[in-house]
Amino acid sequence: MADFLQQVVAGLASGGIYALLALALVLIHRATGIINFAQGEMAMFSTYILWTLTVNHGWPYWPAFVITLVLSFGGGLGVYQAVIRPNSRGSVLRVVIVTIGLLILLNGLVQLIWSGEVRAVESPFPSGTIDLGGVVIAWADLGTIAVSLGIVILLWLFFQFTKVGLAMRAAAVNPTEARLVGVRVPWMLGLGWGLAAVLGAVAGMLTAPSVFLDPNMMQAILIYAFAAAVLGGIDSPIGAVVGGLTLGVMLNVLSWLSQYSLFDWFTEELRLPTALLIILVVLLIKPAGIFGRTEVKRV
Repeated sequence: MADFLQQVVAGLASGGIYALLALALVLIHRATGIINFAQGEMAMFSTYILWTLTVNHGWPYWPAFVITLVLSFGGGLGVYQAVIRPNSRGSVLRVVIVTIGLLILLNGLVQLIWSGEVRAVESPFPSGTIDLGGVVIAWADLGTIAVSLGIVILLWLFFQFTKVGLAMRAAAVNPTEARLVGVRVPWMLGLGWGLAAVLGAVAGMLTAPSVFLDPNMMQAILIYAFAAAVLGGIDSPIGAVVGGLTLGVMLNVLSWLSQYSLFDWFTEELRLPTALLIILVVLLIKPAGIFGRTEVKRV
């Protein structure tokens, strides 16, 4: 039982990372109706900034973490204003192609600036473990869960109790009526892209210590995040969080169960295909996801 609970906690840690990136995907989809395929590369780029500040310039981790978030927010806002907004009057396919182009551009830019060499990123959390009632939990897992949960709570408070947050929700749900009451919709959408970039940056910085830093490190994480968003509901922020945590725990528990003959077919190589299978099954059975709402349009 202790081993099982240990896997659950580890799954919550990885699921928290999936949830953050899934939440970023949901924020942009609610606001613009598109999937930002460059979300993972934006997160990876932010993580390289953190690495530069901590390794090349000797900054302590947490001040570098905060500065990276500020720069990521500015980068997300800039991407919307300079790249997405000018193309927003076109078709959805056009904007999606733009995000794919942005993915390729950021990946190439990182290799040009920092090269494709695999680099180590220090973890801000202690390297040891803690024993809670016989359950051995890594401090890194507890720290990842705490940071992920803290970010989600802050974001919820922002959207619930601030005028800017309420304006962003109005601009995403009904931009036409939001304009009538004085909301500057383009800027609210830009702020949404900035917040999504911040969430992605946190996900990238929490991922790097365990998988190492390289230009392709977030590509698999993006698929897990997309699976989490689809599972919870691509238009549901709470669904993104629940979907990410559920996916993380499920994959970890399946990996643990693979030691038994009934589940020995499940290997580490099947983790990513399992996420893709979840996307397919959810889209076939319940396209709106667990918490999503099915739109009904009158003809």
